[in-house]
Amino acid sequence: MKNSAADKQLLYLQVYEHILSRIQRGEWQAHDKLPSIRVLAAELKLHRLTVFRAYQLLKENGKAYVKEKSGYYVNSPTTENEREILNSHPRTDNRYKNDISEIQRIPAIYQFSQALIDPNLLPNLFLSDYVKKVFDIYPKIMGTYSTVQGDGELREVLSGYMMQRLKVQLSADELLITSGAQQAIDLLARLYIRPLDTILVERPTYSAALDIFRAQGARFLSVDITPEGYDLNQVEQIMKDHRPRFFYMNPTFHNPTGYTVPASQRKHLVELAERYQCLLIEDDAFHDMYFDEMPTQSLFTYDTDGWVVYLSSFSKYVAPGLRVCAIVGRNIVIEPLITLKSLVDNGSPLVNQKLFLHYFGSERMQQHLHKLRTALQIRRDIMEQELLHTGWKWTTPSGGLNLWVELPQSISVDTLWKLCIQEQVSFVPGRMFDPSGDMNSSIRLCYSFVNEEQIGEGIRRLVKIAAHIRG
Repeated sequence: MKNSAADKQLLYLQVYEHILSRIQRGEWQAHDKLPSIRVLAAELKLHRLTVFRAYQLLKENGKAYVKEKSGYYVNSPTTENEREILNSHPRTDNRYKNDISEIQRIPAIYQFSQALIDPNLLPNLFLSDYVKKVFDIYPKIMGTYSTVQGDGELREVLSGYMMQRLKVQLSADELLITSGAQQAIDLLARLYIRPLDTILVERPTYSAALDIFRAQGARFLSVDITPEGYDLNQVEQIMKDHRPRFFYMNPTFHNPTGYTVPASQRKHLVELAERYQCLLIEDDAFHDMYFDEMPTQSLFTYDTDGWVVYLSSFSKYVAPGLRVCAIVGRNIVIEPLITLKSLVDNGSPLVNQKLFLHYFGSERMQQHLHKLRTALQIRRDIMEQELLHTGWKWTTPSGGLNLWVELPQSISVDTLWKLCIQEQVSFVPGRMFDPSGDMNSSIRLCYSFVNEEQIGEGIRRLVKIAAHIRG
């Protein structure tokens, strides 16, 4: 577990950054008194010594000063840059970032960084037929808002679909439609995380989720995910000792590794969540992207007390432009999320929901899924064939969009990435998926976004560059 001594040393630095951010946002002005060590420790639910060390660092760096028998006070800005930050309007901070998005914005012909479906594999012509159909059925749709919770007709259809998939009783009121899975994750983060709250995540895990959680001030505890799942003893110890706010997981065709947590662990995970009152956020973005057998039953199936929230995104493999995701949960979770979504966008676009509704229930949808699985499996096989003689390590995924590849220590991933970009080849370094920022020998390669010919040529270029680095 990468959360013990090293994390305790880093915790006071997080408190330091938290206080500094609040000063820069103007919550405390120059010469304002900072909260006492006791008060701030109680607010952040931390040991007083941790807050004391953060205050001492503020003092050492000239950000605060001490008045004897009075406490700590905000220092005046000492440089022109600091004065510009504090006097700027509106004040901002640097907590918002998206590392993987920055990589994906770099143009490349051989684009292995995008965990998206090649647009040529999507049902574009079929969808165009449904556009006219939707406007005929709902002639006033462009002048109509959706309800905040999502279109009632769509929620009815999806609740029936989820009952079959999850083998549980559900009503349409237990679903919330969001504009993609990333908005769903963001809403849950806003609802449950307060600054310096502890959450549990997989290592590695979805990079954008880490950035969303960081923006809310979360502290990470991590458990490794392997082809065999998790170390459940470690999961239980973390839940028992640290009481995390939630465990964010992607247990089926995991992003980035492609692993699937076995059925034997899923019921036990729900039992642990109930015992230690730790919400499980089950992100199931790739459920229908299986190659051989349908994936094992969801954790939500085993939940009887409302400790699992299930995210089902349809954007990637139907129509990314529609941005349709369903949050499935009991009312105690869904109701506050509806209120929060009303403040964010007051409801996802109705036309997108109606288009998705009429295509989702069609026979063409099932035909599309069958063809898509076949095409993705072929692309996975081509990528693996090109990597076969490298000596690199990976586990063949039985679904999803990615290969998680471990390189020899003699190859610097950062150097490899810089040289590959020059040759129009893009991938994502593994450290971006690690809450600790390590995993410096791993990379994620997506086989879903470029065609078969480009996969072959792009991987050959990558392997050639790696061989050059090794000498």
